[in-house]
Amino acid sequence: MSDLCPHCDAPLLAFSVPDELADHAPDDSGVAAICSRCLTLHDAESAPSETEFERISEEFPTGEAGAAMALAVGYLDSLALHRRDIDAAMDVVEHEGSDPLMLLDRLSAQGSLQPAVDLQRRRHQVEQLRG
Repeated sequence: MSDLCPHCDAPLLAFSVPDELADHAPDDSGVAAICSRCLTLHDAESAPSETEFERISEEFPTGEAGAAMALAVGYLDSLALHRRDIDAAMDVVEHEGSDPLMLLDRLSAQGSLQPAVDLQRRRHQVEQLRG
């Protein structure tokens, strides 16, 4: 894996997938990566012990909540295929004390990001699905 996103050439942030979300990881390696600009999800071979999610946004949670939020955001490209993954990841984010829907609002308003999906539209859809 390159350290740059194949879609937009921005740096990728590798992270360890929390154990409780192992079934929702993009592959069986227990690690994944998120693009720091377009927020697409990628496979990764390894991850640092601490991922600097603040490189995406100062609002982004840290630790397991950050990894769970990265999975949720990365899966927003297809709600139909990844509804279960998004739901499980957002449950972890909430359990860790963060509001995933509020974070989507903040990410969509952040000018330095160029998300591959319309975060506001997806946020509304996720809110309806999670009801």
